[in-house]
This record gives sequence, structure tokens and C-alpha cells, in this order.
Amino acid sequence: MRPTSFSPAAGSPVLVLLGTDADGAPAPRLADPAVPHLSVTDQGVTRGDGIFETALAVADGLGTLRMRKLGAHLGRLAASASALQLAAPEAAAWEAAVALGLRAFTEANDVAPGDRLAVRLTVTRGPDAAPGAVPTPTAWALLSPAPVVEDEERRRGLRVLLLDRGIDSQAPERSPWLLTGAKTLSYAVNMAALRYARDHGADDVVFTSADGYLLEGPTSTVLIVRTGEDGVRRLLTPLRQKGILAGTSQAVIFAAAHADGWELGYGPLVPADLQGAEGVWLVSSVRGVLPVRAVDGVEIPVDHELTGMLQAHLDADGDPGRHVSGDPVPTAG
Repeated sequence: MRPTSFSPAAGSPVLVLLGTDADGAPAPRLADPAVPHLSVTDQGVTRGDGIFETALAVADGLGTLRMRKLGAHLGRLAASASALQLAAPEAAAWEAAVALGLRAFTEANDVAPGDRLAVRLTVTRGPDAAPGAVPTPTAWALLSPAPVVEDEERRRGLRVLLLDRGIDSQAPERSPWLLTGAKTLSYAVNMAALRYARDHGADDVVFTSADGYLLEGPTSTVLIVRTGEDGVRRLLTPLRQKGILAGTSQAVIFAAAHADGWELGYGPLVPADLQGAEGVWLVSSVRGVLPVRAVDGVEIPVDHELTGMLQAHLDADGDPGRHVSGDPVPTAG
């Protein structure tokens, strides 16, 4: 039988299984991440039928761990669940699970200011159910020490390849079952793209649509700074309606940049927009803001001052407000 309680060891990941009590209230419990918890018939394993979010928790000056962008991540998780018609736990259940996990990690470790945890929230459709029966979802939160992005990597920048995703920019509207805007467990293609890039002398990838639009990285959102023909410098990101995942980090950065007086733009963008840009970045919750230094072997500028500004906006973890969903800012040229 599984234990009803578990105390994690120092330095080890913390696993929290989601559940409810007899009254239906959230009742998360700690579990041993080193032993099995999934059925071999779980559809998350057999079909990749599930969703996830990966967030960052950072210890403040007092050593208190707090998950960044919690509302934005839970909002995107709910949107992904809706796209998959998946009965995922409500926000309150995830909040309780994350709070329990952060407490457990703190109690087991000497947490210092600046310490970082990767917080992965996962829900699957659960084990195969009998015909006519409704599957019971499986949900958990896993908190693990996050890898540190070295200053040298952020200073040096990334070499990226542009790779065709193989679908055109109208496919998401024409074929919603492709789930291009949901964060699903089906990441085999994304990982294959990264392996391809590394086998060909690059560090990362920016996907393009079959009809030539910039999309996103396998695990990141693209940001570009360009000065338009009108002489105005803008912070840009590809148009979400072209079939990309809404970026929580991009939303936080856009909200802070807008408050600082920046003009913003949401594509549509094409590969030519990368050339002549003042900077290009890949941004994500755990790795943060990483500049791009070459696209398909062609060097592009790396602006360290802008990198620092964008990273500071992300670290401030402000409210993304209206930038968190849709493409709220008019298209900029």
C-alpha cells in the first residue's frame, strides 16, 4: 500500500499527488518520487494524452520560495485542458499542491535567497476506462532544483536553426484538433527538433509555418526588437493566431515593457524580420531570457543591455494583465 504521508530527503525532488477529501476539497499529499505512481495503462504514457506546465519558484531575500506567474500558468493549464476536453483539477487544487510542495522542500533543505525550483504541473486523461465510462484523470506536481543559466551562456547567446513545422499558418483555425495552442505531453517532435539542431551545430530552434511565418521555439517564445520605417523601436513577438502557445514569460515582459513606454507588436513575422533586428531572444519560465547570436549560421547582433532589461522585467514577475491572452496589441510593422 502507498504511504499516507511522506517526508522528502534533502536535495531530492518533491512530488505532490493531487486529490480531494470526502467533501470534495483539495487534499494534496506528498509521495515518494522514486517509486511508481502511474498505471501502465495511463493514457498520458500510452498516448501522450495530457497537458503540463513548467514554472519557476524562486526564494526571496528571506529564503521564502514563491512560484512565479502562478495565475498565468494555471490559466494556460485550464485553457489547454479545455482544448483537450480534459477534466483537470481546478486552480485551488493546484495552488494547494504547490503550497504543500514548497513547504516540504523548505523543511527538507536549507533554502537560500535566489535558490530556484522548477515546478512541473501535469495532468493526464488517466488509465484506460471501460467502454462508456469516464476516465479518471491523474494529476501531480513535481518540484525539482532548477538548472542555472550561466552568465557566459546568456552573454554568448544561442545559435538557432529555422525549421519548418510542416503545417501552414491557417491550420490551427482549420484543424483545431491539432492542438497547436495547447501545452500537451506530446513533445516528441519538439525534442526531435532540438536533437536535430544540436546534431547540426546549433543550440536551439525557431519553428516556421509551411507558408513562411515565424512561430516559436520548441520550449520557448520568440522576442524581437526592431526599429520600423517610422523610426520607432518596438518589442515584437509572433502572432499567436498563427498556431503558437501563448507565452507566460512573454506576457509578463510585454506588460512591464508597455509600462515603461515601449511600443509593442504581435506579428505576423517572417524570417526576414530577424535580419536587421537590434536583438532576438528566446524566453521561457525556467531558462529566462536568452539572446540569439546566429540564425541558420548568419550572425546577428547581441545587445547585452536589452537582454538585461528583458530579464529584469521577467524577474520582477509583474501582473501580465491584458497581455496574458490573445493578441491585444495592434500589429506593428
